[in-house]
Amino acid sequence: MSANAQHLLLAAAAIVVLVLLITKLKLHPFLALSFSALGLGFANGLRPEKVMEHFETGFGDTLGDTGVTIGLGTVLGAILLGTGGADRIADAFLGARPTKWIPTAITAAALLIGMPHLFDVSFIMLVPLVYAAAKRTGSHLLWVGLPMAAGLYVSHGLLPPHPSPTAAVSAFHASTGLTILYGLCIGIPLAAVTGPVLTKVVSRWFGPAPDLDKGPVPESAGDEGNGRPASLALSLITVLLPPVLMLIGTLGTKNLSEHSAVYPLFEACDNPILSLLAAVVFAALALGLPSGFRGRALQRMAAKGLGSIGAIVLILGAGGALKEMLSAVGVNDAIVDYTQSWTVSPLILTWAIAALLRVCLGSATVATTAAAGIAAPLLSTHAGLSPELMVLAAASGSVMLSHVNDSGFWLFKEYFQLSVGQTLRTWTLMLSVQSVLSLGGILLLSTLVG
Repeated sequence: MSANAQHLLLAAAAIVVLVLLITKLKLHPFLALSFSALGLGFANGLRPEKVMEHFETGFGDTLGDTGVTIGLGTVLGAILLGTGGADRIADAFLGARPTKWIPTAITAAALLIGMPHLFDVSFIMLVPLVYAAAKRTGSHLLWVGLPMAAGLYVSHGLLPPHPSPTAAVSAFHASTGLTILYGLCIGIPLAAVTGPVLTKVVSRWFGPAPDLDKGPVPESAGDEGNGRPASLALSLITVLLPPVLMLIGTLGTKNLSEHSAVYPLFEACDNPILSLLAAVVFAALALGLPSGFRGRALQRMAAKGLGSIGAIVLILGAGGALKEMLSAVGVNDAIVDYTQSWTVSPLILTWAIAALLRVCLGSATVATTAAAGIAAPLLSTHAGLSPELMVLAAASGSVMLSHVNDSGFWLFKEYFQLSVGQTLRTWTLMLSVQSVLSLGGILLLSTLVG
C-alpha cells in the first residue's frame, strides 16, 4: 500500500471513529474531535510530543482567528437583545400587516436579527413574537414560525460571525468581507424562496394547528433601565455596522494601493475583530446608555450572552486541531495528489463532505469544521478557486437534512408543539432546500468570481 493511500485510509478511519463516538457513545463533540485528532496522529506513528504539538497548534490557531470574532458577535447580539433593540426591529417589520405578508416580513426581520446572534438565542427570542403574530392574525403558527426559522438559518449558515462560516473562513484563509458579500448575494434570494415561498407551498402539510395559548411568555427585561425603548434607527445601524464596515474595508483594500494614506483605515475596517469591536462600542453608547443600561447592567448582558458559547468555542478549537493533524500526517498532500485529475468541482465535493458529516453527526458546526479541514488542500489544486466560495460550500452543506440527531430539530419541534412527522415535513424540508439552493447559488457565483 502506498503512503498516500495509507494516510487517506487512516484519515477515513478517524472520521468514522468521530461519527461513532458522537452517534453511538453520545460523547460530547469536543471530546470526540479531540480523541479523533490525537488518535490519527498516534496511528500515523508520530511521537507523543509531536502529536501534542500539532494538536495545540491547530487548537490555538483556530481560536486565534475565530474565538474573538464569535465572542464579540455574541456580545453585540446580547446588547441588542437586552436593550430591546431586536424587539423594535421585529415589531417594525411585522407591524399590522395583512396575514399574507407575515411570512415575508418575519423572514426579513429574522435574517436581520440573526446576523449578530447565535441561532438558538435568536430563535428563543423570537418565538414569543411568532405566537403573538399568529394570535393577532388568526393564522397557523407555522405560517409565522417556519419563515422565521428560514431567515435565522440563512444568517447562521452563510454569514460570519456565526461559528460555522467563521471557522471555515479560518480554514480556507478567506476574506471575511468577501464571504459576507457573497453570502448576502446568495442568502437574500435564498431567504425569499425558503421563507415566504416555501411556507406557502408546504402550508397544506402543516397538520393540526398548535394551541396558541400554550406559547412561551417573553422574559422580562427586569427592573434595570429607564423603560425608554431603544431607537429603531440605531438598532438597525447596530446590526448592519459590522458587515457594512467589513464590506467597505474589503472594497477599499482591493482597489487602493498599500501606500495610499487611507489604506490603513480600510485595512482596519476589513478586520472582523475591529469592525465588531466598533459595533459593540456603538451599541453600548447608542442603545445601552439612552435606555438606562450602564456599567454593571451591560456587563451582565455580555456575560449572559458569552455563557452560551463555551461549548461552541471548544468544538471549534478541537476541529482546528483535527485539521492540523490531517495536514501533519500527510493527508493534505495525499488529497492534492489524488484530486489533481478529478473532474468533479471542488465546491460540490466540499458541499457533499459537509452534508454527509451533518447527516451523520447532527452538528452543523462540527460538520463545517471537519469538512473545511478535509477540503482545504483542494485550493492548491484548482487555480483561481475562490476560498470564500469554498467557505460557503462547506457551511451550506452542513445544514443539509437536519433530523433527529440535531438539537435544532427538537428545538423547533418542542417550541411549536409539533409531531416528529410535522417537523420533518417543515423544518427538515426547509433546511434541505436551503442547502441545495445554496449550492446552486455558489456554483452560479463561481462563474463570475475567482
